Amino acid sequence: MQYDVIVIGSGPGGYVAAIRCAQLGLKTAVIEKYSTFGGTCLNVGCIPSKALLDSSEHYHNAAHNFEQHGISLSNLKLDIKKMIDRKNDVIAQNTAGITYLFKKNKIDSFQGVGSFVDKNTIKITKEDGSTEEIKGKNIIIATGSKPTALPFLPVDKKRIITSTEALNLTEVPKNLIVIGGGVIGLELGSVYARLGSKVTVVEYAKSIIATMDAGLGKELQRVLKKNLGMEFLLGHKVSGASVKGKKVTVTAEDAKGQHVVIEGDYCIVAVGRTAYTAGLGLENIGITPEERGNKIPVNEHLETSVEGVYAIGDVVKGAMLAHKAEDEGIYVAERIVGQKPHIDYNLIPGVVYTWPEVASVGKTEEQLKEEGKKYKAGSFSFKASGRAKASGDTDGFIKVLADADTDEVLGVHMIGPRAADMIAEAVVAMEYRASAEDIGRICHAHPTFTEALKEAALAATSNRAIHA
Repeated sequence: MQYDVIVIGSGPGGYVAAIRCAQLGLKTAVIEKYSTFGGTCLNVGCIPSKALLDSSEHYHNAAHNFEQHGISLSNLKLDIKKMIDRKNDVIAQNTAGITYLFKKNKIDSFQGVGSFVDKNTIKITKEDGSTEEIKGKNIIIATGSKPTALPFLPVDKKRIITSTEALNLTEVPKNLIVIGGGVIGLELGSVYARLGSKVTVVEYAKSIIATMDAGLGKELQRVLKKNLGMEFLLGHKVSGASVKGKKVTVTAEDAKGQHVVIEGDYCIVAVGRTAYTAGLGLENIGITPEERGNKIPVNEHLETSVEGVYAIGDVVKGAMLAHKAEDEGIYVAERIVGQKPHIDYNLIPGVVYTWPEVASVGKTEEQLKEEGKKYKAGSFSFKASGRAKASGDTDGFIKVLADADTDEVLGVHMIGPRAADMIAEAVVAMEYRASAEDIGRICHAHPTFTEALKEAALAATSNRAIHA
């Protein structure tokens, strides 16, 4: 069969690319090796983790915060099986939605492992070992990523586990060890800390969420320790782990080289993700992934060294984010038909779905200092927000960074209630190259959490926040 476009992988990058290709009139096929569409994000990543984060937040609030609202409960009980069942139902609804969209857009789908025979021919190897071949004028590689493995820390998927297994535990660990203080480790650590686990995070860097603005990591660590009792061992290099019965022992060295031993019921290894290119047959078309991170080299238009073969999402350079992959999928689809789309990689927001949520876009203070860029900063605490006081969500702040001369917004960093949603306002403003004063002069509804962004912008403009 001959197609205009063949997409390998049906995660956020792949399925969005396929739908956009079909919308543009291209005959499109998708190859997915698993039995459901949606990739890591919908099946074992973004969506199921958010389902558990929401469920655990409800439980934690019922156990610790309802009483201050005049709501008294007795005999509060956790049914983790039902919580996991709900999560699975959320997954099923979302993956079924992709199936519907493929049918609606007349996209052909094939189950199996797709690999290159040549640059226009893809062999599909099915579960039963049988194969078939399809041809395409353009190929989009969207095979995503998998959890990074550490050679000295073997994952047995029973006691030493990855994020995938952590989404399906049938018990709440009494003591949970999380290796990695990034987004995945903190989100999953939060889930079980809310449900009653004693969580210890072991991180090699000197701060959590180390790639974000330093102030965000410092505040998040303070809040997670205060609200959930999470412990943090920063600047610790893990050297190994062992399992004996139902106990896991993790060994590490602190910054002074001292030997540290941590014991728990489970250990989640969350030290990042690696591009997944196994079985693609890239060598058959002369493509060699980069040694570091296994990424596929592409040019500024996301095209590989082989004409007509593109790669998007986690398998190429840049942040491993579902929404980045989606934008890249749309970008490639539109490039194929001759349009001239654009992506500003500086304006792709990052989010941590703990509570409070953390969100960031643009340059951090650390980056601006390193670049020697003159800037001004304005912050506003949620402690001074009327809406935050009403809901009891007063932890956190919003910081706006603006050019010292032009007042153009260079970065917005926030930790607080609904930061994941609020960051979109900052992205819109920065896409249109707004000044801090522009945001400060926009009328924000009262009382809302977004007023904190206005106040931070006013603080950056001329240190004139009204409520600080």
